[in-house]
Amino acid sequence: QVQLVESGGGLVQPGGSLRLSCAASGSIVSISDVGWYRQAPGKQRELVAAITSGGYTNYADSVKGRFTISRDNAKNTVYLQMNSLKPEDTAVYYCNAAILGRGGYTHNRYWGQGTQVTVSS
Repeated sequence: QVQLVESGGGLVQPGGSLRLSCAASGSIVSISDVGWYRQAPGKQRELVAAITSGGYTNYADSVKGRFTISRDNAKNTVYLQMNSLKPEDTAVYYCNAAILGRGGYTHNRYWGQGTQVTVSS
């Protein structure tokens, strides 16, 4: 059984910073690409940042220069460092990862439960 758990969300003032974590647990053989998504009320879920197993990254235009995605393969954890936060960054943030579990043959995609980020004064 593979599980993804996000943490690190909260309430922050505009201009502030937060670091989100996405930790994978269970019988994991390998983790391929991982993405951070967000969904604001009344809006579709959108990709914010992604990182490959080799460390290549890409970002939504709206967060370039402010957010940084990174991974610690030894800890099966991916981070999203969010700086210069704006009210429009308010959303539930989810991680999605392609994971090969023990006994499996392909990487399956898993979602975490989400963590709320609220940017407000």
